[in-house]
Amino acid sequence: MELRHLRYFLAVAQAANFTKAAESLGIGQPPLSQQIKALETELGADLFRRTAKGAELTAAGKAFEVEVLRILGGAERAVRAAKRAARGETGQLRVGFTATAAFNENVSGLIRRFRESYPDAELTLQEGTSGILLGGLEEDRLDVVIVRPQTRTSESIKQHDWQDEPMLVALPAAHYLASRRQIALAELAKESFIQVPREAGSSLIDNIIEACAAAGFMPILTQPAPQIASAVTLVAAGLGVSIVPKAITQVRVAGVVYRPLMASGLRARLVIASRLEDASAMVQNFLMLA
Repeated sequence: MELRHLRYFLAVAQAANFTKAAESLGIGQPPLSQQIKALETELGADLFRRTAKGAELTAAGKAFEVEVLRILGGAERAVRAAKRAARGETGQLRVGFTATAAFNENVSGLIRRFRESYPDAELTLQEGTSGILLGGLEEDRLDVVIVRPQTRTSESIKQHDWQDEPMLVALPAAHYLASRRQIALAELAKESFIQVPREAGSSLIDNIIEACAAAGFMPILTQPAPQIASAVTLVAAGLGVSIVPKAITQVRVAGVVYRPLMASGLRARLVIASRLEDASAMVQNFLMLA
């Protein structure tokens, strides 16, 4: 028994006439009658009672029709579900993002647009350092990650340029430079820097060191911070200063002020990384929205 046999049966049941059903199906009446007869033989029951006006369902036919409607409805739903999954409208998307990205309005906006565009998709989010997130992507524990650009990544991973934002200096409120509207990077030459170490998977520290070198000094790296948000807390404790992405200013910590850096050229870049061989329509949808 095939789905086409069920469709033939349903066409006859709804038309109550073999000739009209054959016309709606686009086949000849004799072949249709043969298919129905074969179906009845397979079931061991008559489904139709032939009448002068056409055909009417028997008791067995009525019971069969109820289940046929359910089966064909389920088949249609299965087809629609498969097509939606193939278009990336349903399924699961696992997204990772760095701690500082959580404060970036472009990141929250992208996630919001994805949820609005694909409400039936299951979206799971994970926060971590860039290194950990890229490892999760490579090991297929994540589908797409929003991270700081990395100079060394697996050949299986592609980094898509996306957003950047200016870097600011976080100072203790009582710092002698806190009253200034802008600060030159060279003025921080004797300050202790609280930054996320390179080992945590952040490329920001390399950019900061390069900018400081261009300004004529090497930064004094003292107390490391596990995350940039943590660095702000250490600044409030008076342990030093920290150069942070502008988005981190949303972290309101008493005793900390943020000031722009004059002509430093420092930008905090974000990239969206995915696996090169990932043909997932859902990942492509996410990248398209970005």
